[in-house]
Amino acid sequence: MTTASPGGPRHARLATLLLVGVTAVWGSTFFLIRDLVQHVPPADFLAVRFGIAAVVMFVLFRRQTLGLGQRDLRVGVVLGVLYGLAQVLQTMGLQHTDASVSGFITGTYVVLTPVLGAVVLRDRIGPVTWFAVGLASVGLAVLSLRGLSVGAGEALTLSSAVLYAGHIVALGRWSTPSAAVGLATVQASVIALVCGVAAVPGGLTLPADGGQWASLLYMALVAGAMALWAQTWAQAHLTATRAAIVMALEPVFAAFFAVLLGGESLTRRMLLGGALVVAAMYLVELRSTPRDPGATAAEDPPVEALHHDV
Repeated sequence: MTTASPGGPRHARLATLLLVGVTAVWGSTFFLIRDLVQHVPPADFLAVRFGIAAVVMFVLFRRQTLGLGQRDLRVGVVLGVLYGLAQVLQTMGLQHTDASVSGFITGTYVVLTPVLGAVVLRDRIGPVTWFAVGLASVGLAVLSLRGLSVGAGEALTLSSAVLYAGHIVALGRWSTPSAAVGLATVQASVIALVCGVAAVPGGLTLPADGGQWASLLYMALVAGAMALWAQTWAQAHLTATRAAIVMALEPVFAAFFAVLLGGESLTRRMLLGGALVVAAMYLVELRSTPRDPGATAAEDPPVEALHHDV
């Protein structure tokens, strides 16, 4: 029988709640980013956002970051490069495709995560989990897809989705609760460096007024530093596939905040697509156990381990 990670089901439930909170925060930034990048180039915005996050995190978590071993430092650098490149490619893709199409293609990391785990790491993915992945994908399509043409923008966005999936798989495999804070700080620093390199050719443009700075600081501190730490810690207690399905809630929250704060109208597509994604998350939660410390990133537990005491 699979041995549960320290804290068992309680830590797994907390990790799931943290990831739901992270996706809610990420979803709340969509309409803020849409307005901000009209004045600040996307690469400049990303570099400043993660630069601020990295500085604040290092000040707060200097001891934990400097205490990382060589292995954890290398892992943090790899994770930061994957996430930073994904951010840059997604932003470049947005310049050539509709936001709704970009949201759907980016969301394909829900499918790509277990595929990468199964192909690259030989992880075992059960039929219920595959069904939940498919259900979440259909929900994402209903929620955001309104026609799809394949061009440069779509190719760039799909590349970013592959990198996001790789980040989730790698984080699920190598993140540990004790190293989560330091790993998150290293990631933020590397992401800022990668985005800074992308911003160099056009020079660095900063926000022009207090409102733009307020939006950027929220995205740097809450949607950047705090969310990165929460994801890193949570994935030390969840399989990568389970984490990916939970994070598929991001466009659901994006639609929610767009209606609540962005002035958009509630539609049947939003309700149906959101319900399918929530159903997928609920299904995988019913059939999931905490991650085995010795398990690989996306590995499902044996059938007998599914009947644990709650």
